[in-house]
Amino acid sequence: MPRIARIAPKGHAYHVLTRGNKRQYVFKEDHNYERYLDLLWRYKQEYDFRLYHYVLMGNHVHLVLETTEQGGSLADIMKGLNLSYAQYYKSRYSHVGHFWQDRYKSIIISKDNYLLACGSYVELNPVRAKIVKDPKEYRWSSYNVYAYGKKNPLVEEHPIYLQLSEDEAERRKEYREFVIGMITDKDAMRGEMRMRTVYGGEDFIAKMREQFNIDPLIRPRGRPKKEKMDGK
Repeated sequence: MPRIARIAPKGHAYHVLTRGNKRQYVFKEDHNYERYLDLLWRYKQEYDFRLYHYVLMGNHVHLVLETTEQGGSLADIMKGLNLSYAQYYKSRYSHVGHFWQDRYKSIIISKDNYLLACGSYVELNPVRAKIVKDPKEYRWSSYNVYAYGKKNPLVEEHPIYLQLSEDEAERRKEYREFVIGMITDKDAMRGEMRMRTVYGGEDFIAKMREQFNIDPLIRPRGRPKKEKMDGK
């Protein structure tokens, strides 16, 4: 994947992906997951960001968060979080060498239905990996906060979710149905997220391009391939 300039303006929502080096496992036991969540809470307080969705998988982490104008930058947040967790893991397991795979990947997300879609994509990771059949069965995600009202001080329910219904029970039901609907599109969504630096509607993409000179797609390296001649 080509290395592109990091553009992460404050006051925006992001989908962040961090992988273990060479896809090695970064979580071996429950204590590892718990430690990572403790660190998320610590840096959430320090850098004043909003965490909307997350999933901790065996060898990678997905976060959907929003930075604030008065808080830390995305770079500050991820540097602190990744460095602290790597230090903990290396000390606990005498791990030597690179821990995370290169730098984290981030995608700017528009704060509308695209944010809801991105959140459900993140929470469906355990289903795509065939760890569970229903996302409610996976402990290390935000799914049950939205789908069943589980209390979790780490997670802030975003306005797009709250707009699903004024009734709390109906809102959770709507979310569960929305996520189920996303299961059929999971492969298309996966491909979309791999190629994007901006995820949203045409107006939002145009705005990000104009304001920050962001190319919304990751371009392959090298010269474009020449079209084949038809031989005529």
